[in-house]
Amino acid sequence: MPTTLADLTARTGLDVLDHLERQVSVPVVDGLQAQGDLIVVPAGLVPGLFLPDPGFFWDEVPPEGRELLRSASGGNPHTLIADGGGCLWASSVRDPEHLALGAVRTSRPAYLLHPEHGGTGLAPGTYLIRRQREGGEAPDRWHRTGRFRSAGHRLVAD
Repeated sequence: MPTTLADLTARTGLDVLDHLERQVSVPVVDGLQAQGDLIVVPAGLVPGLFLPDPGFFWDEVPPEGRELLRSASGGNPHTLIADGGGCLWASSVRDPEHLALGAVRTSRPAYLLHPEHGGTGLAPGTYLIRRQREGGEAPDRWHRTGRFRSAGHRLVAD
């Protein structure tokens, strides 16, 4: 039986806006996806990506979900949801574009939920979760604080 938006909201206690149909089946995709300002990229499509070794720096995603991103103004969260076991999250990744929030490794479907955008599903596999970047040039250097310095672009958080 397909997972619905109502299933995800019941499992997490999170709600979605009224314009979304709660009985709709959530699609499960194994390719590129976007959910607002969150971009999901299959790991095999990211040259130069460094993921931690299995068993190190990977945390199990709890059944109630793991918040991945919330706007700086306290807006709506993007939440990763999975059945207990079979889905791992690592925030210690090296992304050549420096946009990664982390990576997901799942052996069965996992889901992203957002109050405005609804749900989307990840087929079994490994994915890089990135933030959206708008405008300007690509980042070009590390700041002395260990954080990447912006070079005329901004990260988006809805």
